[in-house]
Amino acid sequence: MATGRLGIADLAASTNTTLYTCPAGNFGVASVTICNRNSTAVTVRLALTSSATVTDNSYIEYGTTIPGNSALERTGLVLAAGQLLVVWASNTSVDAVAYGIETSIT
Repeated sequence: MATGRLGIADLAASTNTTLYTCPAGNFGVASVTICNRNSTAVTVRLALTSSATVTDNSYIEYGTTIPGNSALERTGLVLAAGQLLVVWASNTSVDAVAYGIETSIT
């Protein structure tokens, strides 16, 4: 059972990146911060999905603009066993961090 930082990624441009996968036998409660280290705006996406292949009905943020040197935070995300948080950014120099808690369902 993990607590604290659950996943971290320095995003590649225009590439889906799995930030966190909730392990079997657990559920997770997480927050995600996406930090734009660029001086110009970037566009981001965030999906809560059951597969690394993201489908249109999985997005909880899509086409969201983060101004330069700013961040986006989503809180209260509840993941079932096997669900993933997948992030995407239009440019490099963007970090994503998932933090929270995993709890056993058994």
